[in-house]
Amino acid sequence: MAVYNFNAGPAVLPKSVMLKAQEEFVDYRGCGYGIIEESHRAKPFEEVIQAAEANFRSLLNISDDYAVLFLQGGASLQFAMVPMNLAIPGKKIGFCDTGEWSHKAIKEAKILGNEIDMIYDGSADKFSHIDGIANWKFDKNLAYAHICSNNTIYGSQYPIYPNTGDVPLIADMSSDFMSRPFDINKFGLVFAGAQKNIGPAGATVVIMRKDLAARCPSTVPTMLRYTTHIDQRSLFNTPSTFGIYMIRLVTDWLVGLGGLPAIQAMNEAKAAKLYAAIDACDFYRGTVAKGSRSLMNVTFRIKEGDEDLEKKFVAEAKAAGLIGLKGHRAVGGLRASIYNAMSAEGIDALVEFMNAFAKANG
Repeated sequence: MAVYNFNAGPAVLPKSVMLKAQEEFVDYRGCGYGIIEESHRAKPFEEVIQAAEANFRSLLNISDDYAVLFLQGGASLQFAMVPMNLAIPGKKIGFCDTGEWSHKAIKEAKILGNEIDMIYDGSADKFSHIDGIANWKFDKNLAYAHICSNNTIYGSQYPIYPNTGDVPLIADMSSDFMSRPFDINKFGLVFAGAQKNIGPAGATVVIMRKDLAARCPSTVPTMLRYTTHIDQRSLFNTPSTFGIYMIRLVTDWLVGLGGLPAIQAMNEAKAAKLYAAIDACDFYRGTVAKGSRSLMNVTFRIKEGDEDLEKKFVAEAKAAGLIGLKGHRAVGGLRASIYNAMSAEGIDALVEFMNAFAKANG
C-alpha cells in the first residue's frame, strides 16, 4: 500500500532525493564513508555547502549584497536573533499578526525590551484571512517590520507581500520557503527552518542584507551575531552537516524541475484540486477565506466541527495510507500539508478518500 505523508513538519521529502541520500549514505561519492561522518572543514563538505548556497543564489537571483547562512535552532531561535541583531534603541518594531508564529516572534521581541507597533491584527476573525495588505501603513521610523508569510496552524498565506518602503521587511518563511518565486530584494532578511520544504529538521536558512548585520550591538554573544556567521561562511561552529547535504540535494531537485516558477505551478494545481474537493459539498468546510488560502497547509472541518467524525476521518485515512491529517492541537479540525514534495498522486488519493468518506458519512 502506498503511504502519503501530509504531516506539517518534519514533512515529506522528494523520493528521488531520499533515494540519492540512501545511495550515498555509507559511501559518499567514492570517499568510502558517509558525508554524515565527514568533517565540516574537509573538501567534500566544503563542496556541499558551497553548492547549496549556489543553488539558492541561482533559484532566487540573490546578489552579493545578501548573505546566505546555514544556522541551527529553527525559526524559534530567529525570533530572538532578529531583534537581538536588528532592533534599534528608541525605535519600535512593526509586527503583522497572522497567528501562532507571529505571537512567538512578538513575545521574544518584548522579552528583549522592544516596543511593538501592531500593523495588522487578524485575531478578531480567528486568523481566517489576511486583508488589505496593499494598504498597510508602516511608520518610516520603525527599526524593521516582521511578517510570517504562511501560517501552518491556521492555513493562511500572504497572497502578496506588503510594501514597507525603506523599513527593512523581515519574513519568517519556514512553511512556504522555495514554494514560489519572490523578489529577495524586497526583504531585509528571510529565514526558514528546513523541515517543511527544503530538508530535514535541524538546519535553518537565513538570507539577509549584509549591511543590516552591522546594526548588531557589541553586547550580543558571539554565536548569536549574524556577522559571526557571515564572516565564517556558516562554519564558525560545526553546522548541521547532514541537513545541509540534504538541502543541497533538494535544491538540486528544484533546479532540475525548472526552478521556482515550475514548483509554483505544481503547487497551485495540487492546492486547487484539494480546495475544489472541500468546496464541492456541504460536508467539508474550509477554515480560511479564499483569497488568503495557503498553497502549503490546507485546513478544513467536517460538518461545522463534528469532532467525533473528524477523529474517524483521521483514523480511516491513516488506515488507507494517508497520514498526518489531524489539525494542530491549538485549533483542531483537519489539515493536509502539501509541500513541494507532495505528489499529484498523493492529492488524488486524498481527494478520492474524502469523496468516499463524505458519501459514507454524509
